[in-house]
Amino acid sequence: MQNLIKWFAPIVMIGVAIFIIFFVFTINISKDISEPKPLVFTKELVKEDIKRNWLDNFAKTEQQGYYYPVSEVYIKLNLDKKIKDLTKYKFSASILDPYQLFCLKEELKNHNLQYYLKKDEHSLNLIIYSDKKDKLNSLVKVLKNYQISATLVPYTEEK
Repeated sequence: MQNLIKWFAPIVMIGVAIFIIFFVFTINISKDISEPKPLVFTKELVKEDIKRNWLDNFAKTEQQGYYYPVSEVYIKLNLDKKIKDLTKYKFSASILDPYQLFCLKEELKNHNLQYYLKKDEHSLNLIIYSDKKDKLNSLVKVLKNYQISATLVPYTEEK
């Protein structure tokens, strides 16, 4: 039994090698390639048979359940109503230590606001762009308890 186990790995490796060699030879058998013929250009024009035009035939089909490979999108815009100008606000707070960051993240979860952390070489700033002035003002008041300075200013896009 030990003799069989001792020779098992080499036998398997030889079997795999024979299989690989056989496989490589069978997929790479070269067929006799005849001498290619030179291209001959004729001056005959190919006339398109109108009856056999596939596009016309395709248009005449009444097959149910076929969808053309083009997506159609209909958009209806109600331009009668006047679009309100929403004032966006930029809330920014500079964070000095990890504890302030933790407190700020917890308060943002409570106020259900999405935020953006901007990290520079020397500072970490939290920025929120929102049109909900009440939430942002209440957040500024709550952050004063944690001694976090925050500013709220109307946001204008830089051009």
